[in-house]
Formats: sequence, structure tokens, C-alpha cells
Amino acid sequence: MADDKSNFSARAGAKRFTEWLFTAPSLLWLAVFFVIPSLLVFAIAFKTADPAGGIGPGWTLDTFANVLRSDYVSVLWRTVWVSCAITAICLLLGIPVGYWIAQQREKYRYWLLLVIIIPLWTNFLIRIFAWRVLLHPDGFLRSALLKLGIISDDVFLLNNLGAVITVSVYTCLPFAILPIYAAAEKFNFSLIEAARDLGASRFKAFVSIFIPGIKRGIYTAIMVVFIPAMGSYAIPDLVGGVDGEMLGNKIAIRASANRNLPEAAALAALLSVIISVPVLLVFLKQKGVLKNVINIRRSSGDSTK
Repeated sequence: MADDKSNFSARAGAKRFTEWLFTAPSLLWLAVFFVIPSLLVFAIAFKTADPAGGIGPGWTLDTFANVLRSDYVSVLWRTVWVSCAITAICLLLGIPVGYWIAQQREKYRYWLLLVIIIPLWTNFLIRIFAWRVLLHPDGFLRSALLKLGIISDDVFLLNNLGAVITVSVYTCLPFAILPIYAAAEKFNFSLIEAARDLGASRFKAFVSIFIPGIKRGIYTAIMVVFIPAMGSYAIPDLVGGVDGEMLGNKIAIRASANRNLPEAAALAALLSVIISVPVLLVFLKQKGVLKNVINIRRSSGDSTK
């Protein structure tokens, strides 16, 4: 019996060592290229700015006081609500598309997924410049809308928030569809038919049965759309103009044109904290921590009555 326990412990130890051995390269990569640079950014945010464009020797909290002034707060709010709008639109479009593809025959699914993936084969900047041509004041789209009487002469499609949201949705939509489809492919569609047999409408069955059944795919889609949208720089810079400026543009200006590295780092640190909030909420939701906290608060509230 003792020999069996020792052999089991030895096998378990060897298995853990093998797991750590295979995980070590990924952990090293994350530490070198993510954790350490992030810590450096947060450290630089508390340093003073050097007039020559470098980093001063002292430590200060004034940098964070500067980035919380009104003009930065307005850009920060614009960044948050535009990113939320992009994420919501991608979900509204991605969920029906993922549902539809998952219901097709297997031999057609791969072709449909290929159609979604093909735009990603083209360079990111080339696609943005293609949208600049399409949305240009003298471009085909605006000319067609003017001839149809849909828009007036004083309406422009380029250099505004509408252009930023449109191009961002076009860019991020494939990344929303793919995880939703991956979850929908594993979904048991007979549950929807059972709900229909019990009297639920198609829309009611879709909302009550299908969407909760693919929630992990929806959580993933939210993350892969919201995080890049929050840090977007190229799209607001090329199609947004002054009215479409977002926090990523402010960071780039402070780091390059103004050579104020501590202020750029403070903005980047603030952006990282904001992005971490939904990531943490999704993580806690998947682990069931939020549900346990809500139940505890409810039970404590009932006990006090």
C-alpha cells in the first residue's frame, strides 16, 4: 500500500513537472513582453518629464492630475462609449450570423467562414485607406446617397465618429463572429425546437435558450472587440479627424510630437486600468464569483428583515 502511494505521488509529481515544462516558454514570453513592459509603463507614469523629451529623475503624482483634467476626460469618455457602441453593434450582427452559419450543412460552413476570414488577408492599413476612398466627400458612396436624396450637401461621411464606428465594426466583426460560431457549433439546437413545441416563439426561444447557451462565446467576442477598440489608434487617426480623436491618439501625440513620456505612460496606465475592469468582470462571471456575492448579499438582506 505504501509503495502504491509513493508511486502515485511520483507519477503526479512527474506530471506536474511536465506541465510546468511545457508552460514555461509561454510564461517567459508573457513576463518579458507583457508583464515587465506594463510595469515599466506604470513606473514611468510616476516620473517627472524632462524638457529634452526624456524622463526626469524625480517622482511625482502631478502627471496623473494632468491627465484627469477636462479635455482628457472628454476624450476618455468618448473612447469608452465609442468602444461600447462598436462592441454592441458587433454582437448584434455577430450573434445572428454565427447562429445562421452553425445551422448550415458542414460542407457549406467552411466556405462561409472563409468569406468572413478573407478580408483579414489584406493589410490592415490598406483596408482603412480603402474606406477613406469609399467615404471621401467626392467618393462613390456619398455621391450615390446625394443622388438618392438620403443625405444633404452638408453631411459628410468622413472625419467624424460615425466613420470611426463604421470602420471599426468592419474591422472587428470577424473577430466577434468566430468565437460566437465556435460556441454555436457545439450548441444543441434541439433545445430550441423543444422550446418551440412548448409554445415559445422563435424570437423567445432564440433569446431565452440560444443566447444563454453560447454565453462563453459572447464573453470572448466582447473581449476581442472591446479591448482593441479601446486602444485603437490608426482608425481614428485616418478616418476620424478632430471630432473622432480617441485616447490612443492622445497617447501617440504625447509620446512622439510632444515628447512627454510620463504623461503618455499615465494615459496608457489609465487605459489599462479601464480595460482591466470588463476583463475582471468576465473572469469573475465565468468563475461564478459574482453570482455567489449576489446570493450572499441577498441572503444577508433577507436575514435583516
